[in-house]
Amino acid sequence: MSTKPFASPREAARPFTPELTGYVEDPLFSKVWEDSALSKRDRSLVTIAALVAVRGLEEMPAHLNQALANGVTRQELSAVITHMAFYAGFPAAISASAMATATLGPRDA
Repeated sequence: MSTKPFASPREAARPFTPELTGYVEDPLFSKVWEDSALSKRDRSLVTIAALVAVRGLEEMPAHLNQALANGVTRQELSAVITHMAFYAGFPAAISASAMATATLGPRDA
């Protein structure tokens, strides 16, 4: 079994679970993310909080970058991760913060 890191968890999963990857593409990205009940910016904030809570570190880099593209600031991402420490636990938030630093660099960069 390879422990080589991968850029996209979805693409890494596709060969073993193509149906699962398909569900991410449709309906998740094609319908859920396009629902106007929440802005993409708000969805990004919620998604980052959920990833902190479930310790979804492998998924975090793609969603951190997408959050920036959706208008979330580095300061807001920092605040969400810090806020989640009180709800998801400090170890989860520290790990998420380390992943954010590895992905985006320091907050004020």
